[in-house]
Amino acid sequence: MIHRIMDTITCSTYIFILCILQLHLFSVADNASYVPRENIVLNCGSNISEFVQNDGRNWSGDVASPYVPSNAETKSRMARAPHTLQSIPEVPYMTSRIFQSQFTYTFNVTPGPKFIRLHFYPASYLDLNISNAFLSVSAANCTLLRNFSASLNADYFNLAYFMKEFIVHVNGSVLQLTFAPSYNDSDAFAFVNGIEVVSMPLNLYTSGDVPLLLVGHGSKVVYIENDSAMENLYRLNVGGEQIPPKDDTGMFRRWDTDEIYILGTDLGIQLSNMSMPVLYTNHVSPYSAPADVYRTSRSMASFDGGLVNLNYNMTWFFPVDSGFLYIVRLHFCELDTYITKINQAVFSVFLNNQTADEQLDVIAWSGGPGIAVYRDYVVLVPHVIEGKQDLWLDLHPYKDSKPMYYTSYLNGVEIFKLSNFGDKNLAGLNPSQSVISGSEVKAPRVVQIKKLKFILVGCGLGTVVLSILLCLVVLYKLGVIRPTRVMSWCGLVVHSPDQVEKAKKSSLCTYFSLRDIKVATNDFDEALLTGIGGFGTVYKGTFDGGATYVAIKRANPMSEQGVSEFETEILLLSQLRHHNLVSLLGYCNEEGEMILVYDFMANGSLHDHLHLRQRDQSPLAWIQRLEICIGVARGLHYLHTGTKHRIIHRDIKTTNILLDHNWVPKISDFGLSKAGYLSSATTNVKGSIGYLDPECYQSHKLSEKSDIYSLGVVLLEVLTARAAVSVGEDDEHINLAEWTTLCFESGNVEQIVDPNLKENIIKECFELYLGVAMKCLAERGVARPSIGEVLENLVLAMHLQKNEGTVPDRNVHKNDNAVLQGNSDLTPGVEFSEIMMHTAR
Repeated sequence: MIHRIMDTITCSTYIFILCILQLHLFSVADNASYVPRENIVLNCGSNISEFVQNDGRNWSGDVASPYVPSNAETKSRMARAPHTLQSIPEVPYMTSRIFQSQFTYTFNVTPGPKFIRLHFYPASYLDLNISNAFLSVSAANCTLLRNFSASLNADYFNLAYFMKEFIVHVNGSVLQLTFAPSYNDSDAFAFVNGIEVVSMPLNLYTSGDVPLLLVGHGSKVVYIENDSAMENLYRLNVGGEQIPPKDDTGMFRRWDTDEIYILGTDLGIQLSNMSMPVLYTNHVSPYSAPADVYRTSRSMASFDGGLVNLNYNMTWFFPVDSGFLYIVRLHFCELDTYITKINQAVFSVFLNNQTADEQLDVIAWSGGPGIAVYRDYVVLVPHVIEGKQDLWLDLHPYKDSKPMYYTSYLNGVEIFKLSNFGDKNLAGLNPSQSVISGSEVKAPRVVQIKKLKFILVGCGLGTVVLSILLCLVVLYKLGVIRPTRVMSWCGLVVHSPDQVEKAKKSSLCTYFSLRDIKVATNDFDEALLTGIGGFGTVYKGTFDGGATYVAIKRANPMSEQGVSEFETEILLLSQLRHHNLVSLLGYCNEEGEMILVYDFMANGSLHDHLHLRQRDQSPLAWIQRLEICIGVARGLHYLHTGTKHRIIHRDIKTTNILLDHNWVPKISDFGLSKAGYLSSATTNVKGSIGYLDPECYQSHKLSEKSDIYSLGVVLLEVLTARAAVSVGEDDEHINLAEWTTLCFESGNVEQIVDPNLKENIIKECFELYLGVAMKCLAERGVARPSIGEVLENLVLAMHLQKNEGTVPDRNVHKNDNAVLQGNSDLTPGVEFSEIMMHTAR
């Protein structure tokens, strides 16, 4: 079984494992080929055998084959595709087997792991409507697909036909592959065009007794055992050409190109050494990948030592199903070019913005050029949203080791979804039909064939930009030109826009030189480092010898935020002044640096006090927490109603709520904010996991009610002292909003309260406060209260707490259901002017 997750692993054990992995017993295995014991390929719905050129195998028709039951003709029907496009291969996609009841293929096989590949070409066979084809597939006690629509998935990825690849472990001598329609309706049916069952070497994709660290979860590790079930989602020859199944290492895997998964127009440099012999270590099977995968790579530009590379990442994105663990296997091999020694190229690996490898030196790890290695990582894609979300892979030069070249590179990548613990379920959700067909909403960064055209254009533009940049570097070296202020991000160099120059001249926002910033931070001394956020690192600095401190936020090139977010922060905060908004004092934009200067918040973030409290620190008192929540609501009220154009923050969370020396809360981080936004317009979904408005994610329509949802999660964090997203004892992903909703609906609300607050909250205050929070989390935005209503009720909750459950001169019905709903009409005895004091500051 997979997912035996250990909370800790002793240091000595881990070092021992690493030492074992570092034994370099090399073998020359160029073009080594594995011979599978089973190599079954069926052209479903056909009665003839045909040879497929790029596959290199004879595909047998499954009609009258030994793999179908004796009553196959009565339990299923054969059909030919109603029309043929030249781009669609004849085999196995032009014929299919149709099932309107459960149907099982039976294969006599040897025990061990097997590839199962299912081929689909969604069409209306036999006058059946393809929109009624929802199928479930199981094999070897694993659920491969459930309620799966080939049509919806093909539309989502803009594909005419596709293949799904799974890995299952067969314990006996029989493998049963069962298909069934997901519904019993007379019009419902299931179908398949082609089936492959291919053996594979033992332990090719399993870790056995070697633990894999769970990225972003400290010392937690995962074991991928021999009977693990998984689905391959991506298998890419990075920087190289597509490798067809017949040129694989005997297992008939297809290796695709990586261009359509790269973020941005900078595609880096594609390097190759097709004559290089490939060596394998004793722990890297020669069957792991074709030699041509290791002979090609994609790397960052390396002229001028690659200094410009410090301003951006090499980034790929991969749509995956929410709520699963994933194995990400990265293949590396130095091509014996200019990197031959240790510390010539060292880089970091990030998965979903979490550090997977801080400093990866391929030469130090492999032993030298031409040696194939790979490394496996396990990453959790949390179930905070339904359907698909992106898994991000970023590579960035590791500056601290001071390597000879600031670069990174990659030869190949494979991504596998791991089945759920216990039931061995691999089934994800279908893409939403509204996402596919809606005129206003598009699938989030879906891999589309049409995107290739834009990428080809992008390649050309990227080459031009790279050439111009190279010329500028040469001219700079010759002293012909001197550097001007530019914004550098994602490999692009863009002159500062007029709006930022206007902000620079504003009396509310000062421009600081990089020299000033370095003096204020003692050249970015790590001793002054106070935190790391989504934008970058934060330093405690001073411009007047220590009389006044400021917070200096330095952009990190590996951050997802970029030039537009930097500009937005300047443009908005230079015009806003409010008691509960952090004050932007100025900014710096020189030599590729993007730096923001703020008032210093002596008491850190609300997140730190709720979740990272030191042992000598007292927990925040309930009254203090209420005051903080009221301050946050006042700041949001100003953004939503107190400015000329309403402002939607889009990233309200406890890490973005800072506390000054008087514990006054300040909303920070406006990089994602939108000003003057129309709720009818569509937008890219941005925000933080656990706080993201589900309605905005589904409709891509932004409104101030998205901030209300995020505020509701913050209110729950304050009450429970639980993180918005956490991992439970059984490594089950826990979403705070969902968990609290379950407790609320079941009546078990007492268990959600922070133990430090037990017996300290007045019942009436608790009911009203929780009711406000739950109302903020309503599924539909129209059902959520306005920020004014939230603010009124929070102030009333404070009155109830201070006055032991009563409001002066008014009766409040303690058991009134409206109290639990957090309606604003519960506050007739509280003067609105009192509630709104300081709002307009």
